[in-house]
Amino acid sequence: MTRSETMARIGSCDTGPEKAVRRLLWGMGFRFRCCRDGLPGRPDVVIPARRKAIFVHGCFWHAHGCRARILPRTRRAYWRAKFEGNRRRDRRVQAALRRLGWSVMVVWECALREPERVAARLRRFLA
Repeated sequence: MTRSETMARIGSCDTGPEKAVRRLLWGMGFRFRCCRDGLPGRPDVVIPARRKAIFVHGCFWHAHGCRARILPRTRRAYWRAKFEGNRRRDRRVQAALRRLGWSVMVVWECALREPERVAARLRRFLA
């Protein structure tokens, strides 16, 4: 399989990390909406009554500083520009949501290795 085919198979909604965050929220008794249209950046999870938006970021695509993010060996300039563009877009989208009165939280894919800590952060964010 070529890299292009591999990348084409990656979905943008209902990923494993998103489902893990939704399971945590559901288990804590929170009800939410998924991939809500009409908001900047289409947050992965939205709790409209509290005006809370949660993004679940993959460490690779959003250039997290953890060890899960590895820069591909080929076309490094392309990938650096791609990751920087993604990070700029993330900042722009979060600022737009805050201007609209929404609170924003980002859950990193690597953080889900410790679901108890993520659950505690979610509780604080939604309190």
